[in-house]
Amino acid sequence: MAKTNQSLTTEFILIGFTDHPELKVLLFVVFFAIYLITMVGNLGLVALIYMERRLHTPMYIFLGNLALMDSCCSCAITPKVLEDFFSDDRTISLYECMVQFYFLCLAETADCFLLAAMAYDRYVAICSPLQYHTMMSKKLCIQMSIASFITSNLHSLIHVGFLLRLTFCKSNQIDHFFCDILPLFRLSCTDPYINELMIYIFSMPIQIFTIATVLISYFCILYTIFKMTSKDGRGKAFSTCASHFFSVSIFYVCLLMYIRPFEEGDKDIPVAIFYTIVIPLLNPFIYSLRNKEVIDILKKIWKTYNILKINSSPIEN
Repeated sequence: MAKTNQSLTTEFILIGFTDHPELKVLLFVVFFAIYLITMVGNLGLVALIYMERRLHTPMYIFLGNLALMDSCCSCAITPKVLEDFFSDDRTISLYECMVQFYFLCLAETADCFLLAAMAYDRYVAICSPLQYHTMMSKKLCIQMSIASFITSNLHSLIHVGFLLRLTFCKSNQIDHFFCDILPLFRLSCTDPYINELMIYIFSMPIQIFTIATVLISYFCILYTIFKMTSKDGRGKAFSTCASHFFSVSIFYVCLLMYIRPFEEGDKDIPVAIFYTIVIPLLNPFIYSLRNKEVIDILKKIWKTYNILKINSSPIEN
């Protein structure tokens, strides 16, 4: 009987958003547009940072990696969501479910470390500007980025490994639009106590460390800014931190709303939409539209494109 129950739950059904055909078409268009803009924005930012030597600085190294992880998060979630809008069964196998959760966990954990690294970078830039190039060398930034990816990978593998110990015999319907850890706990007929313990042992220290790094960095930044006598200096210091502070605030507010006691609640899906789909969409625009260097480079590229277009027109005629 145990074997039968286990074999019946090797596939899950993602309930998703709605069963109304009209709403499905509308939601498909909306989510497809978001996915397209997210991928173009994030991968375009990665390409711009890679090609433009002026952007080979610590902040942009972290930003490029953040954009890469946002692309990973979007790729892990949105294609399956789009497929399920017009799928009759909306099924996902147990191993596909684990792979989806692995990449989501990898991206979200790496985001935590990268946002903390960016906060520390801003702290050094504002509080110790004369030592900035020594304290934030390119080699150190690459090492920090690699360390964040390795740690995130190990963190994801640990949770996936412990998820595979669970058996699912209560139901095969996941009341969500992707395979997340809390809905899987609710479907498990094995006590997820050990899994919850692993979250407290591994995930909580990561959250505490990264949030503490961000808070301490910004406390020191604000203290240094308020000590400045020059209004121009204060304005410039605030402008260099504004994009990152806005991004990190949205990310951690959503994450802390979602990470709460393991009880069933009706806020899972709205908050999950925000931190898995909306935040990857917003990040490249938050950092690009408020960044003079990026805007200047984009203007230069657009100007070069127009010149080439004008020069090629007589040849085409």
